[in-house]
Amino acid sequence: MKRILIACGNGIATSTVVATKVKEYLANQGVQVDTTQTKLMEVPSKVQDYDLLITTGEFEGQTGDVPVVKGMPILIGMGMEQTMEEILNYVK
Repeated sequence: MKRILIACGNGIATSTVVATKVKEYLANQGVQVDTTQTKLMEVPSKVQDYDLLITTGEFEGQTGDVPVVKGMPILIGMGMEQTMEEILNYVK
């Protein structure tokens, strides 16, 4: 099972909304994932244990070979389908 790290400013509200929507979308595509929410400032110490990083804020740290997807379209709805398809391509 692929693991997704979802990061926002405080690691609570925004990342929880994104995690719920991502898991629901992927489940509808027949893909199960494990998601973990975290603070943006904790990403560098955690990201290497994951297959994908989704951020809802500006992140300019290093992620090694872990791809990064900007999650703001999931929150605002504009560009959400394209973002979800990008996530699906990384985890299927």
